[in-house]
Amino acid sequence: MASMEENFPRGGIQKKPTEGKTPNPKLERDNLFDIHHEEQSQKRKRSQRDQGKQKKFKSDKTAAAKDNVVNIEPLTIEALCEGMLLLGCIKEVSDYELVISLPNGLSGFVPVTQISDAYSKMLSQQVAQGELLEDLNSLSDMYSPGTLVRCIVTSVEKRADGRRSIKLSIDPKKVNKGLNASALASGMLLSGIVSSVEDHGYLIDIGVSGTHAFLPRQKAQNYIKAVKKGPDLKIGQNLNCVIVEVKNEGRVVRLSVDRSEVAASLATEQQNWTLSNLLPGLVVKARVQKVAPLGIKVSFLSSFTGIVDFMHVDPEKSMNYSPDQVMKACILSIHPTSKVVRLTLRQAFLHPGGSPNQLSNDRMGAVVEESTVKAFYKPFGAVFELDDGTLAFARLKHLSKSRKSFKPGTFKTGCKHKCRIIDYSLMDEMCIVSLKYQIIEARFLQYQDIHTGDVVQGKVFALKPIGMQVKVTDGIKGLVPSLHIADVMLKQPEKKYNIGDEVRCRVLECNPAGKKLILTLKKSLVQSKLPVLSNYEDAKPGLITHGFVVCAREFGCIVKFYNDVKGLVPKNELSSEPISCPDKVFHEGQVVKVMVLKCEPQQERLLLSFRLSSKPALEDKKECTSKKKQEVKYQIGEMVDVKVLKKKDNGLEVSVLEDEGNVIASIPTVHLSDFVGNCKLLWHCLQEGDVLPRVMCLSDNGEHIILSRKSAVISAVQEEQVVRRFSEIQPGMLLTGYVRNVMPFGVFVEFPFGVTGLAPKVSMSDKFVTDTKDHFVVGQTVIAKVMSIDEEKQRVLLNLKVSECSLGDSAAESFALLNQYFKEIKEIRNLLRRRGEPSMAQGLCELVPGKELQLVMQDVKEDGSALFSGSHVTGLTVTATRYHLGDKNIVPGEKTKALVLHVDALTSKVYVSLREELLKQRAKQRLTENSQHSAIVQHIAEEFAIVSLLETGQLAAIPIASHFNDTFRFDSEKLKVGQTISATLKVVKVNDHGVLLAVQGPAKKNVFVRVRNESEAALEEMLAAVKHSLSLGDIVTGTVKSVKPTHVTVAIDDKLTGSIHASRILDEVPIGSFPTYTLKAGQKVTARVIGGRDVNTHRYLPITHPHFTRSIPELSIRPSEIEGKVTATLNLKEDGAFKKLGLYNVGQTVTCFVKKYNILKNWLEVEVAPDIRGRVPHLLLSLNTKVLKHPEKSFKNGQAISATVTRTDVTETNLCLSLTGIQSLEQGTITVGMVTKVTPHIGLTVVLPRGKTGKVSIFHLNDTYMENPLGDFKVGKIVRCYILSNENGKIQLSLRQSRLNPKSKSKVEDVEITCIKDVKKGQLVRGYVKSVTPAGVFFGLSTSLLGRILFQNVSPYFVQKHSLYEKYLPEGKLLTAKVLRVNGKEKHIELSLLPEDTGMPSVLPESLGLPRNDAEKEKRKADDREKREELKLKTKRRRGNSESEQLQEAKPKKRKICPADENDSGIEVYYREEEEDDQEEETAKKKSKIRRPGEAPRLQVSMGFTWDEDMNAVDIPVLNQKEESSESEEEEDAQSKLKKQTKKEKELEKQKKEKELCKLEAALMDPSRQPQSADDFDRLVLSSPNSSILWLQYMAFHLQATEIEKARAVAERALKTICFREEQEKLNIWVALLNLENMYGTEETLMKVFERAVQYNEPLKVFQHLCDIYANSEKYKQAEDLYQTMLKRFRQEKSVWLKYATFLLKQGQTEATHRLLERSLKALPTKEHVDVISRFAQLEFRFGDPEHAKALFESTLNSYPKRTDIWSIYMDIMIKHGSQKEVRDIFERVIHLSLAPKKMKFFFKRYLDYEKKFGTTESVLAVKRAALEYVETKSSLADT
Repeated sequence: MASMEENFPRGGIQKKPTEGKTPNPKLERDNLFDIHHEEQSQKRKRSQRDQGKQKKFKSDKTAAAKDNVVNIEPLTIEALCEGMLLLGCIKEVSDYELVISLPNGLSGFVPVTQISDAYSKMLSQQVAQGELLEDLNSLSDMYSPGTLVRCIVTSVEKRADGRRSIKLSIDPKKVNKGLNASALASGMLLSGIVSSVEDHGYLIDIGVSGTHAFLPRQKAQNYIKAVKKGPDLKIGQNLNCVIVEVKNEGRVVRLSVDRSEVAASLATEQQNWTLSNLLPGLVVKARVQKVAPLGIKVSFLSSFTGIVDFMHVDPEKSMNYSPDQVMKACILSIHPTSKVVRLTLRQAFLHPGGSPNQLSNDRMGAVVEESTVKAFYKPFGAVFELDDGTLAFARLKHLSKSRKSFKPGTFKTGCKHKCRIIDYSLMDEMCIVSLKYQIIEARFLQYQDIHTGDVVQGKVFALKPIGMQVKVTDGIKGLVPSLHIADVMLKQPEKKYNIGDEVRCRVLECNPAGKKLILTLKKSLVQSKLPVLSNYEDAKPGLITHGFVVCAREFGCIVKFYNDVKGLVPKNELSSEPISCPDKVFHEGQVVKVMVLKCEPQQERLLLSFRLSSKPALEDKKECTSKKKQEVKYQIGEMVDVKVLKKKDNGLEVSVLEDEGNVIASIPTVHLSDFVGNCKLLWHCLQEGDVLPRVMCLSDNGEHIILSRKSAVISAVQEEQVVRRFSEIQPGMLLTGYVRNVMPFGVFVEFPFGVTGLAPKVSMSDKFVTDTKDHFVVGQTVIAKVMSIDEEKQRVLLNLKVSECSLGDSAAESFALLNQYFKEIKEIRNLLRRRGEPSMAQGLCELVPGKELQLVMQDVKEDGSALFSGSHVTGLTVTATRYHLGDKNIVPGEKTKALVLHVDALTSKVYVSLREELLKQRAKQRLTENSQHSAIVQHIAEEFAIVSLLETGQLAAIPIASHFNDTFRFDSEKLKVGQTISATLKVVKVNDHGVLLAVQGPAKKNVFVRVRNESEAALEEMLAAVKHSLSLGDIVTGTVKSVKPTHVTVAIDDKLTGSIHASRILDEVPIGSFPTYTLKAGQKVTARVIGGRDVNTHRYLPITHPHFTRSIPELSIRPSEIEGKVTATLNLKEDGAFKKLGLYNVGQTVTCFVKKYNILKNWLEVEVAPDIRGRVPHLLLSLNTKVLKHPEKSFKNGQAISATVTRTDVTETNLCLSLTGIQSLEQGTITVGMVTKVTPHIGLTVVLPRGKTGKVSIFHLNDTYMENPLGDFKVGKIVRCYILSNENGKIQLSLRQSRLNPKSKSKVEDVEITCIKDVKKGQLVRGYVKSVTPAGVFFGLSTSLLGRILFQNVSPYFVQKHSLYEKYLPEGKLLTAKVLRVNGKEKHIELSLLPEDTGMPSVLPESLGLPRNDAEKEKRKADDREKREELKLKTKRRRGNSESEQLQEAKPKKRKICPADENDSGIEVYYREEEEDDQEEETAKKKSKIRRPGEAPRLQVSMGFTWDEDMNAVDIPVLNQKEESSESEEEEDAQSKLKKQTKKEKELEKQKKEKELCKLEAALMDPSRQPQSADDFDRLVLSSPNSSILWLQYMAFHLQATEIEKARAVAERALKTICFREEQEKLNIWVALLNLENMYGTEETLMKVFERAVQYNEPLKVFQHLCDIYANSEKYKQAEDLYQTMLKRFRQEKSVWLKYATFLLKQGQTEATHRLLERSLKALPTKEHVDVISRFAQLEFRFGDPEHAKALFESTLNSYPKRTDIWSIYMDIMIKHGSQKEVRDIFERVIHLSLAPKKMKFFFKRYLDYEKKFGTTESVLAVKRAALEYVETKSSLADT
């Protein structure tokens, strides 16, 4: 039987158990019960088991007798025992336990494992799986503080500190263990816990074995809403349940948690409560038996007695109770053995489900200066009244410092004491206070009192691997992590600290909610006087504070502060000296002083520095500059002279001489020179007080000025070959900069003005890079080529390959480097000489290479080199290598002659040579520049090598590097001493350096090959200038030596070289061709000399160096010039070229040749003739924006192009040219421009060709206005423009496509509005908000046209704060408006933004909850105003009439102000019109007085701003058209004659009026007439109250006017009016209401309507309608959720499954549909399966996968071949969707089935019809034959 009950808990066919058998199941249950609850005594169990109704009273009486002896005293922890039942209140909820407040100030805790069996099972499952379960909710999700719960004590344990901890359980199996199934009765209040969530409700665990408790969903709804813990109850949630119904002798119980039912529940005698099953929390009626000093003794449930202690009497009544008084009481606790029942009379507990009063957070810990003693209870404590009137309790031990010092006399009633609130007991609704001095004065009482950064005293109470546990006060404990136990990591902290030691710590982090306190013992942090950084908002740049390192890596250090605030110290900010490995310098846990550089609080990003700005050494000097500290004194690029103040490890500290030494700056060592060797040397040689002239400012941030002496960088800045900001960078640019950092992946290069780029490893060198540090060092000068830029990330990728960054002439570049190097060496020598002290330095200055010395040999080293000494070289190391000792075998002490090769001033070393070939005297030869010589390498220094010329023995210096970036050589490439090389002399006079200057000659092959595009590059190959006898016009023959883009070099003979310019090759040059490439190297040519020219060597690098000139013949091979007469085209004097420019006229077309595109200057450089250059500015290159974006790609060097001369300026050396002709910037022309400025809400400034600028308004950016119209435009963007106007130098432009491409006929969404005539009344226009002023919103329609929107036309809501308009209508907001009125004369346009006018949503969202303006009244008011104005205009027309006439004219207005008029608003409108005379004002006064008795006084509105009304614009409602027209006739004719009317005329008029009324009535009676107003609808619904269509039309009428509330009201009226039998009509209204809420309401209002609809209609229909509404309004998520609910609630309904399937298929979720089919087959009865499968298959055919649908049909028909209905459906669908072959296959299969002849006949007939329609005659005959065969076989079977 028991198993039957388990399986079928909800009834079923079952025999009633006989009397004799009843105890058995109970016995069985009790035995089961035993196993789980071993702690119960045998005696108790037996008594419980044998207890019958007869024995009950007896046992209860004995218990009652015992109770008489019990003392009335508060509950103490000693009185608690295992199994005691208590009512508690949740105080705190954490992840793993509930802290429970118990009566009389006690508290206990419920571990997470003591909630319920179901919850514990889920916890175990989660632990086993190791992943989070969806259904498992945390305790904080289910329980909230302040909730009352029933608990049972499971244990009372003594803790290590001697205190006792009370462990509780709220598991119903333990709490309700006294109950059994037979004891359950209707009306009982039990505590239960949700054990599972079902479709229609919840299974509740009430702890009674063998009983299934069910809570229906509707009984839980209002409870779920009230607790606000989600839409459903959760497994593990504790509930107060009232038993509603008990079935099957307690085996099935139905519950309710409805708050009102629970609150009203009362325990009565009828519920059969006994002392063994009595529960805390039950509310009973109690009768006072005895009032004692410490409380009251009461009796309840007729025979039980209980006690109420002094803390639980009703505070309002105090102890004023009289015997036999009856009142409500709530059971607080039941002792398991003594059966003492404690109760409370406090109001909060007398309604189950309520919660006690709580204490406000700010009161906790408060000190109360004067609290009054209310009562003193000797052994327990005292009750006080606090300053706010609340009661508080102080335990005896808290009344004084010690028991000895306690004086009872001071606690008489009325005595006053100072106390502090230390806790709050929820179950007693009392504060717990202490009078102890040390507690009142204590700094910290609870975790909330502790703040980050506080220094606290504590005691060590445990040492663990994670750290040290410190006890701050009794209730506050903290952790010192092992990292924070000391300033350094301690391996064995127990050696330094013992348990009980007093320690002084500082709070790093405090989280009161989680009772988490993290402390530090680091002395430097504890004693720090610097500000505490505990949140990112406080991290202001410049703040200096202490932190500790948590991580040190190659990128820098991460430093942590208080409250887990952390920041990054990048590598460059770690120290003033570079640190390569931060992890070796800094250790984890190290306390550091840092300065905040930058903070972004939202992103929680913090940038820090260890380089603190305030340096004590400079304090006195800085004092004078402190005021100017933030000012930027110098611009980047400014040149200054400085004086050295101090030498530091990383550079020099200098003062600027211009500012009389007040401004202090620094020059880093690496910025002293372009050469790394010279940087060190200069730093070494300079002394304090030395003056350095012409140093450039590199950066000045207001605090720190950095200077540079790098000449390459200075030249680049002065020649403007720099980029000042990121936006100026273009790919292909060559920029001079210096290495900022060398990383394993590449090199970071910084340029002046702070732009930085990265040269990746692959782009660093033409050679293979193994280690980046071998190639570049920090601070080295480099020239970089821009490869690419990433604008979003502001990154630049660079190339440092010499092949890319060299300008081609390696000889000139390397010589310039050498020249600059020796120039700097000369400066250093002069510096040392100026000192004038006869020191070692002086000696160094005298020694130069080439000088002969008399030396004495000192020693010979192991490597064969020798050391010398001499009188001239005292203090210097003089050495000669083995090679330089030559063949001489000299011994130490021997004198010898030696030649100085090189002097290294840095190391004070002098290198000499004793070789004969260098020392012997030779006859001096005259050397010429650029002559080539063989030379032997004698010595190799860092930047150059010393060679000796083979013929003369003279020493020369040659550069080692050919370029700044040429820094690395493989061993095989390096020069070696003794090696013979070819050298080209550049400086032939021996100067201060003692050497000639040369470069390595042609014998050395270039490491890189590159096509050079500079005409000057040709000079590299030319030999020394030769004096030739050629004259103008001579014909010469020669061989083409090399072909360059714009010229060809020709070798005329061995020594003489000529040049042919690109313009001198062909007579007719085809545009786009490359004339120089028609010649090939080695080709013989005949040419004519047309002149000669001086050519300067091109200066590749910005380093000053000597100029070399030479005259070379200029040749021509043009056929016309070879044959014809020649005039000199090239003069040696430059003036000729200037005069030549004057020969060109403006507008003349010339053919020119592309030289190069200058990226920096943004122009194309061209050559017209050998001596005439030209420039084409960027914007004159093309009208195509694509070409202008990347001009360097569009023009190839050497290409012939046709250009127009735009300007000839004799002061310039260049022609100004244009490739787009001479453009006139007239109105209507299309040109190109470049955006130079973007002005928000206004438009663009565009620079046009020839330097003109134009403006583009935001209305002319596009044919379609956009929300952020300027978003696509950036400075530098190239745009095509249409010139709208060009007047007085102001150019207006348009970028609209309709202007630029009129033929494209693209859609113009926002038409141009040029003048007020383009605006028509009623038109919808778009524009941008200009401003919001008190007069209204001004709205830009075009550049010149503004409209105004009055506030009543902005929004349908009533707005008090105008700041709301400014918030929702910011300047530049794009809106659609409707034109209400246009006044052409005054150029006034009045607009409206109201939704009913524009069809757009309201500009002020509905979510603001503003009150609505009554839209109808607004309209009526407007109409009224228009009519009045019409009359006033007429009044004005008749100004000449007499006064009496004017008075008469006012009379027709009488009927207009009658409230019966439908279009009247009850508002009188006056316009301020100055011309009107007093008479008219009087009329107005009289008019206002004419009103009906009882009519309200009319509101007067004066209008300050008026538009002249267009007469045609007056809106006349349909109903009143006839009335209005007749009235206007009367006004025209009758008014002026009214005075003279006779009786007869008056009669006629009366009849006329009656006729009008009849007409009006007839109109209203007309059945075909459409309703026009709310009154019309009211009449209609009165006549047909049950017609849902009428009600729906009425709702629609209100919705058109956006009267949502009125539409709702109509729907509610309809629901009340329609007869209850008309279910469908009512459902229609509900559906309409759901639709309305879905469109205009919130999710909450929709749900309310839905819940009501479900109650009043068939639920399934309502659910289905709401699903459709969600799907139609594309709220797919909500629809999905609703379908899931339906599947649970209506799982037996086939239609629900099919509807959901249709929804999923329409969403394209075919896989989900397949899963749904499987689910539906499990849920639906078997008889429905075939039908469901076929319906799913049909849906698949319509919306999903036809192949899957076929498979479904096939599988169904295989299982059920005789289901002819399925065959028919399959056929129909296949005929519609399948191929003929597939259809025939199905028919063939069907006609061969063994079905009844009647069915077979049907199929044959269908087959025949199909073939007749789609087949051939043969196929028709085949079907007939098959039918005959079937009939024959049937008949033959019948015969047999």
